[in-house]
Amino acid sequence: MQFIKGHGTANDFVILPDPAGALPLTPALVAALCDRRRGIGADGVLRVVRAANHPDAVRHAERAEWFMDYWNADGTYAEMCGNGVRVFARYLDSMGVTGDADGLAVATRAGVVRAVVGPDAIAVDMGRPRIYDTSTATVGGLTVPGVAVDCGNPHLVCALPGALDLGGLDLTRSPGFDPAVFPAGVNVEFVAPAEPVNGADLHVAMRVYERGSAETLSCGSGACAVATVALRDAGRDAGVVAVDVLGGRLTITLDGDSCWLAGPAVLVAHGEVDPGTL
Repeated sequence: MQFIKGHGTANDFVILPDPAGALPLTPALVAALCDRRRGIGADGVLRVVRAANHPDAVRHAERAEWFMDYWNADGTYAEMCGNGVRVFARYLDSMGVTGDADGLAVATRAGVVRAVVGPDAIAVDMGRPRIYDTSTATVGGLTVPGVAVDCGNPHLVCALPGALDLGGLDLTRSPGFDPAVFPAGVNVEFVAPAEPVNGADLHVAMRVYERGSAETLSCGSGACAVATVALRDAGRDAGVVAVDVLGGRLTITLDGDSCWLAGPAVLVAHGEVDPGTL
């Protein structure tokens, strides 16, 4: 099985080229590939399939040739992955797939998004996130109020009280959340303000626990959710937010119906793996 390894701000993925959708991919195989000791190691798997050849994407085939079949590290599906889309676009670009004047169209389970590929950064219009509820998350015996945000996948954005240290949170296990609000699980972001930076209206830092993958060093859709809530709390409906994650910095630009997620995306290795050894 051929694979490529890539990451966006240290949110890392195993990329599996499979234009025909013929690979016998299973939850167990995905989990084995993502195992950091016995497999290749990753936060998730990006299978590269022609949209016309996958039942979850065939309805998008006229708008996007390629489907990002994204799997979490535990072998479950996810609707969307912002950093994954950027790494997926980097791979397609490396294979000579350039898109059109509006960018490179990518089908996902949350719909079709467009990526603009640069030499260093890749920006993806994720569509405007939707704030739809309030809830709470519990971590280390502490319950923190949060805001529910739909980015194609579910997020709970929790601003930490000023006295709490973002780096001191114990995210070795999933934060508690209300399953009535999030029946399919949720990605939980904890957020703290950061010093102003040039080129951004707001600057925040975040840590994230992703459903199906545990704490990751970055989450693109989570950064979009965090930026949306930060701008709302600042009384704004548009602007640029710099979001620091453990793996680097992402820049989110919200304007009208668009939410542009921008940051680096890198391919670091090519190889092959024998599934029978995993």
